[in-house]
Amino acid sequence: MKKLILSILVVACTIAAWAATGKSDNPLIFTSIRTNPITPIKNQSRSGTCWDFATVGFFEGEILRKTGKVYDLCEMFVANKNYMDQAIYHVRMHGCSRFSEGGSADDVLWVLARHGICPEEAMPAPGTLIGDSLANFTEFFKVLTPYVETVAKSEGSKLTPQWKVGLQGILDAYLGKCPERFTYQGKEYTPKSFFNSLQLNLDDYISVTSFTHHPFYSWFNIEAPYKWRQRLSYNVPLDEMMAMIDTALDNGYNVCWGGDVSEDGFTRTGLAIAADIEHAPDLTGSDAARWLKLSKQEKAESLKKLGAHTPELVPTQELRQERFDNWESTYDHVMLIYGKATDQNGREYYMVKNSWGKTGDYKGTWYMSKAFIALNTTYVFFNRNAIPGKLNDAYNNILSNSNF
Repeated sequence: MKKLILSILVVACTIAAWAATGKSDNPLIFTSIRTNPITPIKNQSRSGTCWDFATVGFFEGEILRKTGKVYDLCEMFVANKNYMDQAIYHVRMHGCSRFSEGGSADDVLWVLARHGICPEEAMPAPGTLIGDSLANFTEFFKVLTPYVETVAKSEGSKLTPQWKVGLQGILDAYLGKCPERFTYQGKEYTPKSFFNSLQLNLDDYISVTSFTHHPFYSWFNIEAPYKWRQRLSYNVPLDEMMAMIDTALDNGYNVCWGGDVSEDGFTRTGLAIAADIEHAPDLTGSDAARWLKLSKQEKAESLKKLGAHTPELVPTQELRQERFDNWESTYDHVMLIYGKATDQNGREYYMVKNSWGKTGDYKGTWYMSKAFIALNTTYVFFNRNAIPGKLNDAYNNILSNSNF
């Protein structure tokens, strides 16, 4: 019995020592400065639909801000309509575009404007049609992509409209059929009449970016593979883009963010820092060459160990452009910025709602430093009424010239 107790104590001490090794010597302590209301965190699971979940969550937040009502809108309705639109575009391009699970905030805006929306309960829950409890596109896109590519690269002289019928069958089989009519809280709706009841003016929503390969204070289509819709973004200097995010949040508006999360400073535990590897030798134990050989998990553990003392890159317009042009900073994720915070050293962060369920140290929220956002933003999408002044004038001008 004594030997058993001793063995248990040894194992317990070993586990405790192992658990301690991953802890930070300088744990981050966050203080919230501004927190805007959001709807519950969801889980996109095994589907490349961050653009869908984040932007639907953004619009849910807009409804909450305007009316005080909480809605659970249907991401799979948006996905069903958007993948058909994307397939049609890909076929029109004879396969010379990207057909994928990815998208942008503009896709959700377009679907709402053209097709409307339905509540989550009006369609099968994500994944249930294939026996899963959450969205799972593993088989779905292995079926869908070859079908679309075959049509897009057809050697025939003319296409029949039947390819769309077949495609719709695949979409409905895996995502669920979009309802033509449904009942919600005792009232019958169509997707369009339901959207109209939500009191959203889609002319209010714009995309803003900051790059030097186009003139500032002009509109252009961002050259990012997942932004296949030809909807323009307004280009401003970096400091102005960052000020717009702050102004929107301070005025009670959330911001939909599209950018790069493949950086070493973006961890799976809820933290994103623009880590300056060259000036943080403790991250590597030796030199930068060794850092590059570490796994993603090992890098995250090293960053966590430095914690509040992790040095950051200083974001500049030039560095941002260089990283975009050399593919160091790409467009691969969409999330929802809903607040601001500082750590114990005064470093500023944005509080960001992710769509990976209530994971990480902060139950689905990521603390992303201002430097990380400044360097890795592809675009921000928000309500133009959150920013008074010339931005509204610029948008009104482009609308009047019918260039959108």
